Amino acid sequence: MESEHLRSPIRSFHSEEYRRLVGALANARRDAGLSQQELARRLGYTQSYVSRYESAGRRLDVIEFLRIVAELGLDWKSFLDGFEKSGV
Repeated sequence: MESEHLRSPIRSFHSEEYRRLVGALANARRDAGLSQQELARRLGYTQSYVSRYESAGRRLDVIEFLRIVAELGLDWKSFLDGFEKSGV
C-alpha cells in the first residue's frame, strides 16, 4: 500500500508559507529602499528574476536566498527567526 506522502506530493512551490517568505523578502527589499531593478543589478541578474521570485513564479534555492538576504543587508538567521515568529 502506498503511503500518503507518495500519493499526495507536497506542493510547497505555491504554498502559503512560500508566498509569505517571498513576500517578506519583497518587503525587506522595499524597506532597504531598493527597486527590483537595483537589487537585480547588485545580484547580477535582470529585474525579471526578482519579479519572478517575488511573485512566487520562480523557486529560490538556499544559495540564492542567502545572496539576496545579504545584499539587503540582513542576517539570514535573524530574517528567518522573524519570519518564523510571524506565523509559519
